[in-house]
Amino acid sequence: MSETKTIQQSIESIQTSLDQIIETVSGLSEETIRWNPSKEEWSIMQVITHLNEALPYWLGEIDTVVKAPGSQWGRGLQDPARLAAVENTEQQSVEDELKKLAQIKQNVQTKLSVLSADTLAQESPHRNFAKFGNKSVFFIADHFIDEHAAGHYNQIQRNLSKLAK
Repeated sequence: MSETKTIQQSIESIQTSLDQIIETVSGLSEETIRWNPSKEEWSIMQVITHLNEALPYWLGEIDTVVKAPGSQWGRGLQDPARLAAVENTEQQSVEDELKKLAQIKQNVQTKLSVLSADTLAQESPHRNFAKFGNKSVFFIADHFIDEHAAGHYNQIQRNLSKLAK
């Protein structure tokens, strides 16, 4: 586990990122939310639908390795569920997607706040990428949930900056 960061700090950071996303997106027009900056970048709506798929996925991976220490975790960038989350977002309701993000905030608190220091330190191997090797439960929460949410908040800000130009 990180010597400088606690799980409670990660939980608070995740919740702050999700609050920032919800607050930012709630004040935007539907056109802005669905605007795509380029073929290589996601719209804000795609970012939101991605987070609504990815964050529960990573919470589930944490559940898996907590229940069966040493079991494999992770997926690749071409995972079908990951890719499907950002397809056909025009059919998704912004309001519904924001409600899902708000629910994820509660799930993060519920699932991560009960993990002991020993559990957070347990290591398991990544399923696909040798570069990750054996990583702790804390690493999965911190990297794939906390840093992930913060990174996508920054992506939303970049999209808005590009739109303003």
